[in-house]
Amino acid sequence: MSLYWRIFLLNAAVLVTAVLLLLGPVTVSTPVLFGEAVVLLAGLAAMLIANAVLLRIGLAPLGRLTRAMSAVDLLRPGSRARVEGPGEVADLTLSYNAMLGRLEAERAGSSARALSAQEAERRRIAQELHDEVGQTLTAVLLQLKHAADRAPGPLREELHQVQETTRTSLDEIRRIARRLRPGILEELGLHSALRALTAEFRSGSLTVRHVIGPGVPRLDDAAELVVYRVAQEALTNAARHARATAVEVHLAVRPDGAVRLLVRDDGRGIGAAGEGAGIQGMRERALLIGADLAIGGGPQGGTDVRLDVPAVATAAAAAHAAAAATETAAAPETTTTTTTARGLGEGKR
Repeated sequence: MSLYWRIFLLNAAVLVTAVLLLLGPVTVSTPVLFGEAVVLLAGLAAMLIANAVLLRIGLAPLGRLTRAMSAVDLLRPGSRARVEGPGEVADLTLSYNAMLGRLEAERAGSSARALSAQEAERRRIAQELHDEVGQTLTAVLLQLKHAADRAPGPLREELHQVQETTRTSLDEIRRIARRLRPGILEELGLHSALRALTAEFRSGSLTVRHVIGPGVPRLDDAAELVVYRVAQEALTNAARHARATAVEVHLAVRPDGAVRLLVRDDGRGIGAAGEGAGIQGMRERALLIGADLAIGGGPQGGTDVRLDVPAVATAAAAAHAAAAATETAAAPETTTTTTTARGLGEGKR
């Protein structure tokens, strides 16, 4: 039965009951007596209460659907409204769930394109910092050294100070370029990149320790980049905002084959603060590879950032490695065949 007919019949039932009461033995005097007024008011109150209860029962599925809509977060996909109620309400819930699935797919696609463009821009800026600014500062250092060697004593000391300032700026530019484009991740893999990342954040006021468990499989390139960026953002938050003195970075494999990254600090925790752009960026990156990101308090205070990468990412990496090994094994055979053909051609000449 449609929602329209349900509401119509509910109101019709109340009105028919009121008409039946008029046909009964109850009479109303003129002027209305006190007892009759009490009966009329009681009947009116009973009709209103019955109408309200019946409408609430009939419209309850819409209320639950509204609450489900207000609780949706596209950065935490997978939640769907429960399909219940009469035909029209059930159809509305199914349409809403289908629309939510399309929105999540579009959000994931747009986030992938945006993050891909962001990584490309990071690589471009890092390359320009290394090639343009880095080489220019290196040339300035050489010129300063040449000038300092030929300058008189007092001026030589000032030129040495300028040299040190320039060298410090060059080191800072190189550090920024490394953070923009983690070349060590592409060259040596995730394990070495995490070790270098923890060493970069280690300072006199912050102790950073990394623990890489045994048997951690290799991930595909996209998953490794996501794990690295999440660890980088978590360490940045711990160093800048959490007032932490110690941070631990754990990378281990779970019994189901998934890989877990855990960044735990002893800072002041998140508290009631809302999620900023950094945490939202981590969630968007996790969505790209189907990973589960959880951020909350640690067992002894501080903040825990946990990223669970599904086993499918490790399987994709294994398949890619197997394909690369197959291509490498086939390469010498191709070369030999080509060489033999070339030798035959030369013999014919």
